[in-house]
Amino acid sequence: MGSATLGVHIHHYLFHPTKLRTLNCTASSAQQDELLGSGKVRPIPAKDAAQVLRAEGYKLLDVRPAWEWDKARVVGSVHVPLFVEDKGMDPVTLLKKWVHFGYIGLWTGQLLTTINDQFLAQVQNAFADKESKLLVACGEGLRSRIALKVLEKDGYKNLAWLAGGFNRSKNSDFPEVEGSGKLQFATIGGVSYLFLQLLLILQVLGKDSD
Repeated sequence: MGSATLGVHIHHYLFHPTKLRTLNCTASSAQQDELLGSGKVRPIPAKDAAQVLRAEGYKLLDVRPAWEWDKARVVGSVHVPLFVEDKGMDPVTLLKKWVHFGYIGLWTGQLLTTINDQFLAQVQNAFADKESKLLVACGEGLRSRIALKVLEKDGYKNLAWLAGGFNRSKNSDFPEVEGSGKLQFATIGGVSYLFLQLLLILQVLGKDSD
């Protein structure tokens, strides 16, 4: 599948990353649900992921953007982002960045993204064998579903999905994690991240006072 075909699936999600949350209302989401329901993709809850990776020979393919990967990542996972930062400097892109920062970026810390048109080539470089067992993961479980559709169309046969993404994981689900943060909080940034840190501090203080 070329970048143009991949772009058809996610064109509407490039301008506002939060539109990924509306996937269940789109035709491509219906196709992804059909893919999961067909048995071609195996859903794996976070609590079972480490066992599947260890005992069944699956490799963890992390498709999150680089800034989420930098915050926290599973040791031994392979990182191939489905979305990358949009570094365009043309007037339209600059306007998008300005609007994005005002409505999304300041609060969440998320950058304006565009499709990684090298995604499939990079996955093929890392996993040339289409029989490779791949557990595909992202933050919320949405971007990974798009990636699964792309990989299935390209002929990958042993695909699994981290159901709900890393956001639903617990500290004990993945024993070996690198980075400065926690997997379940890696999608959070900006002002919302500061609020999260404050809540965590208050939670600790509350436990100490009991």
